Amino acid sequence: MNPNRPNPNRPVYLKLRDQIAAAIIDGDYPEGAMLPSVRALAAEQGANPLTVAKAYQQFQNDGLVEVQRGVGMYVVKGAAERLRSRERAAFLSEEWPEIRSRMARLGLDPADLALTS
Repeated sequence: MNPNRPNPNRPVYLKLRDQIAAAIIDGDYPEGAMLPSVRALAAEQGANPLTVAKAYQQFQNDGLVEVQRGVGMYVVKGAAERLRSRERAAFLSEEWPEIRSRMARLGLDPADLALTS
């Protein structure tokens, strides 16, 4: 679930889900905030409304949003921290080993990185 690593083979609904998850983590949609409607997000992203609905369904299935029929979809308490925790775990298990391997291949020491910023 990393929106910063583009993958052309990743399904569009998962890319949308990653973008929304990042927005929740970043505080663009804080706890209690209403997410854009399916139609509004579809128009904004140039996506099919069914694709957006599928992305939103993932949040419902994971208990990260609450749906109020006829009103909208709202971010539940703790959603940002749960998403952050999942993204952190995915980074450490999937991306960090690749980064460490590349650093070793390039002869970079993590201590050297602190000196470059």
